[in-house]
Amino acid sequence: MNIAAATNEHLANVSNTLIYSSMAVYTLAFLAYIAEWTFGSRSKIGRTAAALTGAAAKKADAPAVTVQKAGGTTVLERPKVVVRAASGSRDVPDGPGAHGGDEQGDLYGRIAVSLTVLAFLVELSGVLARAASVERAPWGNMYEFNITFSTVAVGVYLTLLLLKKNVRWLGLFLVTTVLLDLGIAVTVLYTASDQLVPALHSYWLYIHVSTAIICGAVFYVGAVGTLLYLFKDSYESKLASGGKPGAFATSVMERLPASANLDKFSYRVNAAVFPLWTFTIIAGSIWAESAWGRYWGWDPKETWAFITWVAYACYLHARATAGWKGRKAAYLALIAFGCWIFNYYGVNIFVGGKHSYAGV
Repeated sequence: MNIAAATNEHLANVSNTLIYSSMAVYTLAFLAYIAEWTFGSRSKIGRTAAALTGAAAKKADAPAVTVQKAGGTTVLERPKVVVRAASGSRDVPDGPGAHGGDEQGDLYGRIAVSLTVLAFLVELSGVLARAASVERAPWGNMYEFNITFSTVAVGVYLTLLLLKKNVRWLGLFLVTTVLLDLGIAVTVLYTASDQLVPALHSYWLYIHVSTAIICGAVFYVGAVGTLLYLFKDSYESKLASGGKPGAFATSVMERLPASANLDKFSYRVNAAVFPLWTFTIIAGSIWAESAWGRYWGWDPKETWAFITWVAYACYLHARATAGWKGRKAAYLALIAFGCWIFNYYGVNIFVGGKHSYAGV
């Protein structure tokens, strides 16, 4: 059977149509998320500012200390205290969410989530149609990896919502990057539906690549949480030191969870998927021995996968150490995710090696 006969062009075209359709629905979801953030009530936000400035004022206005001494009374003035605890230890409540706690914003938010579910189902159908067009796993090149990666990332977000986790604030940031990811996929990275190179004909393709995609999607969710933590932590710090952030920053930051909870969210997400990333590297080594006769050859892809593993291991270790909680550990998390991104895009496009299956 030749390659032309093995490729169902009709299903390949159906897949392309579904991917473009999902982009259209994601765009509608993006607009609905914007409406949720824009038209959500601002009357119920301001909890962070109230908590921090109120605590600062209470401590600053504390009465003087009177000490009785023999022959007289000594009055000791309390020093003015600025509320700036160690990162992540402030007593700050979570924001009310992207919709600001009102019915109108909540309605837009529910519409946005519904559109996200629809877009996810359409995109998933596109991925499955791509797989059916060549009767294999849709992970043979960067285009297929991209569309599968974005599908799984949205799936992770929807799963967290299904588990009753308060992560709807993640929706706008997620959908924005998914649209960018799909835009790159259908333009720069697009590859026509085709058969695999011989080295990829193995059941390890289903094991190794699928776990790599899942890990990347979860690492991405953790990275978004980490980035938002840094912004929220800076916002809280400015309030605690007596500063006054701008109206736009206040409107956005006050709706997010407290920095401590964003930090905790990111840590738990990264910690949960790290063992799977370890398994991914081990599975890749076993597959390498089967395909090329060696478990490890310091191929660029292997090297950067290991660098990514080391970076996340350092982050998790640092995060579990009291002196590295907060911003320092967050920077390590972003560096680790940057290593993962380079391992995917940079190595596949700019660096040659046995893993050069980019197709671009």
